[in-house]
Amino acid sequence: MPCKMQSSYRPEIDGLRAFAVVAVIINHFNKDILPCGYLGVDIFFVISGYVITSSLSERESKDFGEFLSGFYERRIKRLVPALVVYVAVTSILICMFNPEPRLALKTGITSLFGLSNLYLFKQSTNYFAQSTELNSFIHTWSLGVEEQFYFLFPVLVWFTGFGRQALNGPRNLFFWISVLSIVSLISFDYLYQVKQPAAHFLMPPRFWEMAVGCLIFIGCVKRAGLETALEKVPPLLVVFAMVGVMFLSNTAAVPATIGIVFLSAVLIACLKNGTAAYQFFTHKDVVFVGLASYSLYLWHWGVISISRWTIGIYWWTIPFQIALIVLLSILSYHYVETPFRRAKWAFVRWKTIGYGISASTIASLPLLALVKIPRISLYAGNPPSLIAAGVSSLTNTYSIKGTSTLWRGEKCVLSDNSQVGKRIALEDCTLGSFSNAAKRVLVVGNSYSAAFTHAFDKLVVTDGYSVTITSSWGASPVGGMPNSGSWDKANTYYWDTIVPALVHRLKPRDWVFLINDMAEFSPKHSTFETKVSTKQLRESLERLSRKLSAKEVRLAILHGIPFAREANCQPVVAAKQWFSPFGGPCKLPNRSESLMRRDNLDKVLISLQERGVLSIVDLFDVFCPDEQCTYNARNGQLLYRDESSHPSVEAVRLSAKTIRSILVSR
Repeated sequence: MPCKMQSSYRPEIDGLRAFAVVAVIINHFNKDILPCGYLGVDIFFVISGYVITSSLSERESKDFGEFLSGFYERRIKRLVPALVVYVAVTSILICMFNPEPRLALKTGITSLFGLSNLYLFKQSTNYFAQSTELNSFIHTWSLGVEEQFYFLFPVLVWFTGFGRQALNGPRNLFFWISVLSIVSLISFDYLYQVKQPAAHFLMPPRFWEMAVGCLIFIGCVKRAGLETALEKVPPLLVVFAMVGVMFLSNTAAVPATIGIVFLSAVLIACLKNGTAAYQFFTHKDVVFVGLASYSLYLWHWGVISISRWTIGIYWWTIPFQIALIVLLSILSYHYVETPFRRAKWAFVRWKTIGYGISASTIASLPLLALVKIPRISLYAGNPPSLIAAGVSSLTNTYSIKGTSTLWRGEKCVLSDNSQVGKRIALEDCTLGSFSNAAKRVLVVGNSYSAAFTHAFDKLVVTDGYSVTITSSWGASPVGGMPNSGSWDKANTYYWDTIVPALVHRLKPRDWVFLINDMAEFSPKHSTFETKVSTKQLRESLERLSRKLSAKEVRLAILHGIPFAREANCQPVVAAKQWFSPFGGPCKLPNRSESLMRRDNLDKVLISLQERGVLSIVDLFDVFCPDEQCTYNARNGQLLYRDESSHPSVEAVRLSAKTIRSILVSR
């Protein structure tokens, strides 16, 4: 029978591990093929809870200390050697290709001590963001969750009596694990809505997944009726259901996670000899993949991540990358994982535990040196000149050559709510002579408006314009739209007080130029909220235009530029290198996809332009001159100055001609 009170080996469990790791690898190569393939990790959690409970079910220990030392000795021999080798080798490689490897190295160091999930949570990393694809150690979060579970679980096993073979031990353990699982599941569902990184990375919201494996083992052992009922479930049907769940969209993450966990538990219980599913999961090749699944899990992400830094992931590279993953995993399994797991490290168990901690500590020391000592670098590329690329602070002071005026940076922006009440003076924020200008341009918006400071040189020197540039870091694209979070009060103050005061100084035929990141109106997947916000944008632009028209002041707005923010890449990472001949790790959507995504915004702005409400400044061709949008202009210069996709000085200067043509000719 599948469930029995003994720790006998079940090859079909290793077959299930193979199924889980293959799903994860497919998802990590291409999320579009198997959107929820990452749920293979959740299958691992269920298996872990089941196997750990099974292995402890008949282990006799004299006392709590002996019980704990035996448990942790087995865990350390199982996990530490392969992890240490993986972290050491991958750290060297990532330092060769990543000019700023500190985040990755710190993740690797914390993974050696089972803490990478906590570190990643502290960094508030979104597991589904582009930047996570470049961190070679981000997948170790799941090891951290398991290792933290191992601190709590053996205590519960011992003190409920299960670990001491007490008569009521299984019942007590089942009760307490059930209670904690309910609390954990509720917290997972709640946190996923309000703080997704906590639900993903922390152990307490994940406890229920491993606990389900424990419960299915105890439940089948102590409840013959439950075991009999589950054995009647066709395992092949369960497998098909699990595959179906993995094809769900990421938007269904919570029900998909719950579904895969409980389906995994049912499959463990109903996999029995004589069924087609059992024959598949116990096939020798499938079992071997399951046996090597830990090494496969470690090395697959390292190969994929470093490939993104170098040659990239393309259909023609995948066979070679899979072959490398398999080779490294087999070497790790045969020459690191298996020998160290079977070897006798010491005659005293606590010494084995000490050896494991010492190995992790020793491995972390050179990585700490790479993090802490700036002059130590293994980087094999040529870092771009950040000054030449225009990667400078958004609030640097700026003056146009040949003029006496100065844009005074910090004095012209609101950076957060604490700056409500700050005075933004015309004389501090204007390029050119405001009083004697042929025309005046008032630039308003969020941090993107400050990024465009270098775009107006010819407008000032050649055309005799003055340009006043102000910014509120988190401002909405136009006044009258809702804004929350860190900038809500600053946003209200900016649009209700600062902007009207500056508009009041404008004269007929002058301009107000709105410059913002418009990506919020062009998400990958349009929702009801997107439609609402786009409608609010239209109405707010119409209101502003009416107010400006009363003064005969014209309105211009910057259209959406490519979605570079989603790549979340630093400029130094985006620069072309010899080891990334096909474009490097910073991948942007292509031109067709980007234009399609902004289609709804395009319709709104064009309709307003046709009605004379505003003029559109569209710089899309500057930022994406070819079919594939990239971080680089045709002249090789970087187009963006930071991971938030603020345009670089070079990009802004390339945009000047288009901006000037709109503001001068109309």
